[in-house]
Amino acid sequence: MFSVIIPVYRNAESLPELIEEFVKINSIVAERHGMPTEFVFVVDASPDESFELLKAALPLAPFRSQLLLHARNFGSFAAIRTGLRAARGDYFGVIAADLQEPPELLLGFLHRLLDGDTDIAVGVREARDDPGMSRLSANLFWGFYRRFIVRDIPAGGVDVFGCNSRIRDELLKLEEANTSLVGLVYWLGFRRSEVRYERRARAYGKSTWTLGKKVDYLLDSVFAFTDLPIRILTLLGMLGFAVAGCMAVFVVVMRLMGQIEAAGYTTTILVITFFGALNTMGLGFIGSYAWRSYENTKKRPLALVRTADAFDGAPEAASTFSYSSRRT
Repeated sequence: MFSVIIPVYRNAESLPELIEEFVKINSIVAERHGMPTEFVFVVDASPDESFELLKAALPLAPFRSQLLLHARNFGSFAAIRTGLRAARGDYFGVIAADLQEPPELLLGFLHRLLDGDTDIAVGVREARDDPGMSRLSANLFWGFYRRFIVRDIPAGGVDVFGCNSRIRDELLKLEEANTSLVGLVYWLGFRRSEVRYERRARAYGKSTWTLGKKVDYLLDSVFAFTDLPIRILTLLGMLGFAVAGCMAVFVVVMRLMGQIEAAGYTTTILVITFFGALNTMGLGFIGSYAWRSYENTKKRPLALVRTADAFDGAPEAASTFSYSSRRT
């Protein structure tokens, strides 16, 4: 079985078209590979009508499905983990519910996984039909991510992927809080391949992937996968020590030569300010690592499921199913 995991948050407008696209995917997978497909929707406590719409439509859809509702908003990566844990397939695909990643990408994932020489298939954007500022911020974000965190990641980043059951099991063993799921996928290693696609323009709603969330995600990735802040702090400390040493030699020499009658007030303030800021920044870096380590010692679940439903689907309705005609 091929299991598709879909995290859902503020996607009520795109769900009708998404479900109809999944009807096609289900049919193609059955024809080409002779296997069933299940679609696991994980609603991450979305404040819109996403859960209600799915609750009404999925029992009538011509494919197997699961509908899980988080007790509160735990984040997209937690929703993907929940879906992977609940999925019953041998192969898995992860895709967003906003339709910016074409659903046909799932077929590419499955094809690579069934070839037998791939454990993880990642979606790589060749182009993205996004506004200019969005493209710029995304390029800067993934450029930094690739340069300092995961060097193997494609230049445009990775949002969706497919994997086999071995990778799913290994991924679920890594129960780390405040981390990056994509980073963990690359940390696992194994055999990877890329499926290239063009990202669509957003047709429904507004992206919830705000600048603040990008910064938080970047910080989580930095503190989870690299000692970059510690190395930066060490270099700054060494630089500050060298500057302070040179200034001390200069002041002593000038004092012995009679050029300075008293130590300069400005120099003293600058040195105190510099090292005070350096110490504060260092405490922040160390505190961030310590807090994340402490969070992981609590062993709290990464997400809680409030309700879970499974639907066997109605294959006989595959040729006549229409979301719009099934809404109640």
